[in-house]
Amino acid sequence: MAVSGAALASPALAQGSNARVLKFIPQADLTVLDPVWTTAYVTRNHGLAVFDTLYGLDATFAAQPQMVAGHTVENDGKQWKLTLRPGLKFHDGTPVLAKDCVASIARWGKRDAMGQTLMSYTDELSAPDDTTIQFRLKRRFGLLPDALGKVGSSICAIMPERLAKTDAFTQVTEMVGSGPFRFKADERIVGARVVYEKFAGYVPREGGEPQWTSGPKRAFVDRVEWTVLPDQATAASAMQTGEMDWWEQPPADLVPTLSGLSTQIKDPTGLIGTLRMNQLLPPFDNPAIRQVLLKVVQQTDFMQAVTGDDPKLMHTPVGFFCPQLPMANDAGLGALTGTRDFAAAKKALAAAGYNGEKVVLMGASDFPTLKALADVAADMLTRAGFNVDYQVMDWGTVVQRRAKKDPIAQGGWNAFCTFWAGLDQASPAVSGFLRGNGQNAAIGWPTSERIEALRTQWLDAPGVAEQKAIAAEIQKQAFADLPYLPLGQYFVQTSFQPTLTGVLEGVPVFWNVKKT
Repeated sequence: MAVSGAALASPALAQGSNARVLKFIPQADLTVLDPVWTTAYVTRNHGLAVFDTLYGLDATFAAQPQMVAGHTVENDGKQWKLTLRPGLKFHDGTPVLAKDCVASIARWGKRDAMGQTLMSYTDELSAPDDTTIQFRLKRRFGLLPDALGKVGSSICAIMPERLAKTDAFTQVTEMVGSGPFRFKADERIVGARVVYEKFAGYVPREGGEPQWTSGPKRAFVDRVEWTVLPDQATAASAMQTGEMDWWEQPPADLVPTLSGLSTQIKDPTGLIGTLRMNQLLPPFDNPAIRQVLLKVVQQTDFMQAVTGDDPKLMHTPVGFFCPQLPMANDAGLGALTGTRDFAAAKKALAAAGYNGEKVVLMGASDFPTLKALADVAADMLTRAGFNVDYQVMDWGTVVQRRAKKDPIAQGGWNAFCTFWAGLDQASPAVSGFLRGNGQNAAIGWPTSERIEALRTQWLDAPGVAEQKAIAAEIQKQAFADLPYLPLGQYFVQTSFQPTLTGVLEGVPVFWNVKKT
């Protein structure tokens, strides 16, 4: 509270009364700057401001050229040539070259689920000249633009080669991108403020309409100032008094108090809650113990904790693919809708060999929706018979700690709750938590040879009908292996002053926004 109050009273924020400064309350503090190193959406949002991407996503969820002028496909779909559009340069004044893009793609391809897939299909990735990026593929991969332009975490952020050569498992901390805004490292106050300024050297692409992350990225404000306000009452007051312009994720119970503001749902795919278990450590390395969770999970409990009782803001039951999108199916959903039985769960837990090992569940103190999920999870696990050590910390610490593979005694963990955007669970291609490739999988590191084999079949399927059938098989297998526990879907509201226009559908971006 003291830090937040200091941020509100600071001279830098005081200058934000003019129409050229956008004042924004983010979902949480920005503790990690590298949008490749982490999947945290607060870092993704930061990354979209600072870094540009080769392709962008439009309102139909289709990839459109962004940094590239276009591409050609040859050799029966196995050779792609992407041509950079003119005028691109980094914030340090150097031109964006194809070699920068090649290094950036290669680094991202070691961390992101869809990036890993693209690189597994790639025989050679090269820069034959300064404006051409060339893929020679082992076999066709028609989703190449979708991979390079994905808006979900992790984005394929293009950075200078010297930074992109950083090991993919080491954080990049120098923020030099080619996006419409420059990161002001000299004005960052950890836990309080993040500042961006318009990059005068940015050349928006010509033609088209701004949609999601595609089309011309025109910055109409000179500065964007993030103020971290973990106390929700303080944030609400700042919005009501006009000190702040835009609140990314007001909690549902405070939305009725934000009179006179525009409150909207900008992403129709919503957010899908998940309980992710660390499958490298006991007890969740045991699949029989993971199965116990299916006897007790009540998705509506989790969603009501986040949204209240407004049925328009949530959807259950939810499996392993985003509802309303093509791959969603009802295979195995009975595991979530049967009678919840905690007594049976305790018996099954004992039969599975659980010996009372401590289960470290991490909760986020400064992220209300994630804290709500973790509170319900702690109660559910305890009632099911687990020895729960519920540790609450700020979200930035969770983000850092969840990357650790260490034993519990050395700071390791067993479970945490998070949300994934619906688009990040749209298909087997993009879903990071649905990978079963062990040590190379996303945090939690599950192993499932069957899921991996089905995923490959899905990627090679000739049409949507075949993909849907395989997606149903993947969901059945996921309910057997349980790489994570689905907790339901909710639709995020965002609130901004009526003086703001041009706030785009989709994820929070700061181009196209005007302030009167």
